[in-house]
Amino acid sequence: MKILAIDTSNYTLGVALVDEDKVLGEYMTYSKKNHSVRIMPAIQTLMKDCDWTPKDVNKIVVAKGPGSYTGVRIGVTIAKTLAWSLQTPLVGVSSLEILAAGAGRYFPGLVSPLFDARRGQVYTGLYRSENGQLVQVEKDQLVMIDKWATSLKNRNEQILFVGNDTGIHRSFLEEHLGNQAVFAAISEHNPRPSELALLGKNKPGEDIHSFVPNYIRLVEAEAKWLEANGLLEKGME
Repeated sequence: MKILAIDTSNYTLGVALVDEDKVLGEYMTYSKKNHSVRIMPAIQTLMKDCDWTPKDVNKIVVAKGPGSYTGVRIGVTIAKTLAWSLQTPLVGVSSLEILAAGAGRYFPGLVSPLFDARRGQVYTGLYRSENGQLVQVEKDQLVMIDKWATSLKNRNEQILFVGNDTGIHRSFLEEHLGNQAVFAAISEHNPRPSELALLGKNKPGEDIHSFVPNYIRLVEAEAKWLEANGLLEKGME
């Protein structure tokens, strides 16, 4: 099976080509440059370098969020368009799960990938490696960092924090968790697109037309509209 993996959900832009159990090519940058301008040339260059044509692709795997609203939309839109035009299966994978897999597949404790969401909030989840396979312990969520630290403290286990935004909260986590807090190496903070391909390899294809990103929280304009119409208190957030 030949897989094209695409991740533009955060500052890291990643593309990978995987053939069965071999990573043939991987492109990754961490930059605030516009992903919409760079993603298609990155895909085209990587496919050319690996002697692939679009018709060679058997599955497309995309990071579906959470993350940057614009970034997530770019990746999902391109993945859906390619999957529809090539008539190939489309699979979505949590952007947090990709981070957790890259750094924590063989970590003996818990793994907490982090994306900063500002105002003391983070996008995170909790994972554990079992026999080399990643298992989700707590669902992906938007949570205040102090509340998250308290819940982790009660687990009495070491927690590996991973992601480029961990530096923003490192002092706080060290203060509140002490030796429980372990931090991934800098080489592990970028989500690897090859990990994305691996995570999506055996997942069944999803309906292309109904496939949507997982933002976790509403965009500000949508939240304000729902609040103005009295809908937020009905559990629609």
